[in-house]
Amino acid sequence: MSITPTNLRIVSTLKKHSMASLIEKGLRIDGRKLNEYREITIIPNYIAKAEGSAYVKVGGTVVIAGLKVGVGTPFPDTPNDGVITVNAEFVPFASPTFEPGPPDENAIELARVIDRSIRELRVVDLSKLAIIPGEKVYILWLDIYVFDHDGNLLDSSMLAAMTTLLTAKIPKAVVKEEKNVELNKEEKIPLPINNKVVTVTVGKVNNKLIIDPTVDEEQILECKLAVSISEDGRIAGMQKMSTGVFTEDEVLEAVKLAKEASKTLFAKINEALSKVQ
Repeated sequence: MSITPTNLRIVSTLKKHSMASLIEKGLRIDGRKLNEYREITIIPNYIAKAEGSAYVKVGGTVVIAGLKVGVGTPFPDTPNDGVITVNAEFVPFASPTFEPGPPDENAIELARVIDRSIRELRVVDLSKLAIIPGEKVYILWLDIYVFDHDGNLLDSSMLAAMTTLLTAKIPKAVVKEEKNVELNKEEKIPLPINNKVVTVTVGKVNNKLIIDPTVDEEQILECKLAVSISEDGRIAGMQKMSTGVFTEDEVLEAVKLAKEASKTLFAKINEALSKVQ
């Protein structure tokens, strides 16, 4: 794609002024509080042919994630670990300004933040995905597709990715003669999971901080800080986006907001998982 998600469409000067003025008063144009998410819907196992998948809708933003599994060689520096690769794509019809083509720097950044969050907390126990240590391991491809963009792609994508991993079941590996490996798709095992992680994106408008910005609100943000958090409250990473500046106090406040808001996201994931048979 050749777009920058923070400049998705033209918002009138009057609307920008109205949004900023309301935020100064602790309100938002859609009636939410500054620290409140839009309505969240999570549907696990959304794609039957994937090893794991999830549909996520946050406000008007729609993301689908899916996991496919194969067998390959490990990285030389981690010969006894499986491999996970995260990719993201902004589907052209998700926004009038998304264009066909390879992922641009924004899709790559989104995938890298999610990938880094998963790795930092060792969300997937890759040490249990070695089939023949040093030679054959499971290869996981986690693909994320944005199907409708109404703001806050990162948080929505992380929800879809995490739910996908939590519900994934992978084919059992069978070692044949001469170390040939086959995947038995008739016998599946749960993906080994150590932790859960979500991201909470905090935006700055003048001297106010908000979470879960809509696509219109993103146009008045000075900058954004994405905070990745484990279910037990550990910080897995932070990614500053846009050109504005956070003061030290604002960073501390953003982390505090993110930790509190993450409870909502984990509750939504756990609620969705409780309905999985």
